[in-house]
Amino acid sequence: MVRLRRMDSRGAPARLRDTPSWLLNSVAVVAQRLVTEGLGAQGARRYHYSLLAALEEFGPASQADLGRRGGVDRSDVVATVNELSERGFVQRAPDPGDRRRNVVTLTEAGAAHLRHLADVLAGAQDALLAPLAGGEREELVRMLTKVLEHHS
Repeated sequence: MVRLRRMDSRGAPARLRDTPSWLLNSVAVVAQRLVTEGLGAQGARRYHYSLLAALEEFGPASQADLGRRGGVDRSDVVATVNELSERGFVQRAPDPGDRRRNVVTLTEAGAAHLRHLADVLAGAQDALLAPLAGGEREELVRMLTKVLEHHS
């Protein structure tokens, strides 16, 4: 299990505490810890969730496409697909159009596991955003999406 140092915003200089970049990074550290711990308790990692979600939304894909869609580095895709395949969550087969590459498909067990992990992830989101009311959460997501889309 990955252990990330807890942030104590009170000990940071005001010059840092008042900058959006520092605040975003500090919250990201907390979010990473909550997600890592939640998924880890289920024997899963963020990469597992990302690849399963990409397969559910976009359908079967080559490992390269799957990595791009799931935001997983190419060097980690094969190992992650191996882990998911060993647990029966995905199937990998040669691409009929290009036998040099594999096509990965979500299994029924993988779809069920994804639904379970989505519940775990929702719990992590609730823990992260506990001090915010529903409307504030929606507004935060809207604003963060706007900033991210601007820089994408």
